Amino acid sequence: MRDNRPRRFTRLAGALGAATLCAAGFLVSDLSAPPQAQARDIPSARVTEAAPRGMQTAVFAGGCFWGIEAVFEHVRGVKTVTTGYAGGTRQSANYADVSRERTRHAEAVRIVYDPAHVRYAQLLEVFFAVAHDPTQVNRQTPDIGPSYRSAIFPQTEQQRRIAHDYIAQLDAAKAFPRPIATKLENGMFFPAEDYHQDFARKNPRNAYIVRWDAPKVAHLKASFPKLYRP
Repeated sequence: MRDNRPRRFTRLAGALGAATLCAAGFLVSDLSAPPQAQARDIPSARVTEAAPRGMQTAVFAGGCFWGIEAVFEHVRGVKTVTTGYAGGTRQSANYADVSRERTRHAEAVRIVYDPAHVRYAQLLEVFFAVAHDPTQVNRQTPDIGPSYRSAIFPQTEQQRRIAHDYIAQLDAAKAFPRPIATKLENGMFFPAEDYHQDFARKNPRNAYIVRWDAPKVAHLKASFPKLYRP
């Protein structure tokens, strides 16, 4: 696995305001980035989903949490999105430790949503079609390492069943040019540091956001117009 310390350093610098350094970092990283495996016609989930009452929680991991957060903040029915770390211990749930790739955490988001307005299966459709490339293993262009893996942390048995069945449906339909690498995992979610929260919204001109994350939001608007909200 490549040493990803320069990538981590530039993204951290960008979070603290050094946008020019961040810009240089992603341009260098982009040279070795594999092409995105975009789904051409990702099918809707064919699942049976009982509508639970009250607000529900979903936890997804798919690369840098800035972009995943930015996408789901624009999904109708989503009330809050929190960036954080899932799959490891509370003691090591911090950016410095996770950046060293010595913990079991994945950068993740916790989504609180209203099932009366958006179903869990619809959140999965956005996750697979828009928010990240589910075929990449232990990376999301241009970020490399197991903390950038594609993972779902089901919060209920119904979520686990729906996620399992939808992954099987997508693979059977060959919706992507490569097999889906997304795993269903267990683990608690721990919020990230304050400067990571709402990062894309607060820093729309950040070079990393402009290059990698703003296009995801545009893709959401184009692909899921009924789910998109400004």
